[in-house]
Amino acid sequence: MNERDDLLAMVASLYYKLNQGQAEIAERLNVSTSTVSRLLKEAWARGVIEVQIKTPIPRDFALEMQLVARFGLTDALVLEAKPESDDASLVAGAGQLAAIYLQRIIPELPEGSTIGVAWGTGVHATVSALPNNLGRHIDVVQLMGGVGALVVDGPDLARMVATKLGGRHYDLHAPVLVERPEVRDLFLTEPTVREGIRRARSVQLAITGIGSLDERDSSFLRAGLITRADLATLRALGAVGETAGRFFDADGRTAGLEINRRVIGIELEDLRNIPKVIAVARGLTKAPAILGALRGCYLNVLATDNVTACAVLALAEEQTPERDTRA
Repeated sequence: MNERDDLLAMVASLYYKLNQGQAEIAERLNVSTSTVSRLLKEAWARGVIEVQIKTPIPRDFALEMQLVARFGLTDALVLEAKPESDDASLVAGAGQLAAIYLQRIIPELPEGSTIGVAWGTGVHATVSALPNNLGRHIDVVQLMGGVGALVVDGPDLARMVATKLGGRHYDLHAPVLVERPEVRDLFLTEPTVREGIRRARSVQLAITGIGSLDERDSSFLRAGLITRADLATLRALGAVGETAGRFFDADGRTAGLEINRRVIGIELEDLRNIPKVIAVARGLTKAPAILGALRGCYLNVLATDNVTACAVLALAEEQTPERDTRA
């Protein structure tokens, strides 16, 4: 090490290790504070200073910035996946990131706020990672009707969140999907159902997943709500995914998707009007669905992994960039 490197190391150590101010260092070296500032910059440039940041959960901050800039998000949480990670651990990791984010923003919610919960494996992972007693007694409501056939059903998730927050939970006493639009209309005449949807529309924070229309990854198919033939028909109509039980196309539009007239829950327009919507979704089969949801502006915070994020951004590049920028 030569004399210059020794000087740089000394200045860096005094500043970063001993927490001395630049004026204090300048007085010791008999130089100006601007000289100390230049020495610190030189130490960075020459590699004398190296930073090692240990994060509890590895994140890809560069991809987060790209997602925020490309789609006008409030925030993005991108898990840095390890090569050996399986699907279950990746879903759990994305859920943990979302739970950490929730722990930061829930205390900031206005008094009297309520939280809405949809369904899905990503939502379940998030809810499971939330600690108990976050210091706020916040009520929780369902955003959509129940499924019944899945462990990650909306009523169960709403109860879990309410228990952890010390608040009440409000069920939406209806199935998420019925056989005909007339049956849905009949459900909507019930005061308890109307009140449940009213509560869901008024939440300040929503937690939802994003579903795929791929047969390998469709929650609606796994729940027995639709068939493989139904999925094929939806794809033929241009549908690419669903969120909060509502289906949409590659641009986030719902026109021509009659299945939505059979869904009981909030509309996608309602979801768009909720101040904070966190969507937790990952997997290459979900990339088109995530992109469609982003284009539809149905979320403003995305929790995913780096492989999925890269796939979504690559898919967006194949389309007109202007389509992916919010007004």
